[in-house]
Amino acid sequence: MEFILSALTVLASILLILVVYIQNSKGGGLSSDFGAANQLGGVKKTTEFIEKLTWSLAGIIVIASILSTISQEKPVVEPQQQNKPDTGVPPRNPSQKP
Repeated sequence: MEFILSALTVLASILLILVVYIQNSKGGGLSSDFGAANQLGGVKKTTEFIEKLTWSLAGIIVIASILSTISQEKPVVEPQQQNKPDTGVPPRNPSQKP
């Protein structure tokens, strides 16, 4: 399952990069290349489709990342040993007087 989620995240990321490159923040991009409004549903519908695709791919990346994090095995935390040198003398009880 981890491989599937990782592959989905990578694929969605690559597609998102391509979709963002298609867009143009100044109103151009792929949608301006269609010219007439009757071609391929018109410029407005193309822009809406690209925007929806962008948000969908971003959502897929977020959800796949969260699911990948949840599905990972939790590491077993073992208690750490203190790094004090062994002097051969047992530790003194603070309640005892010297």
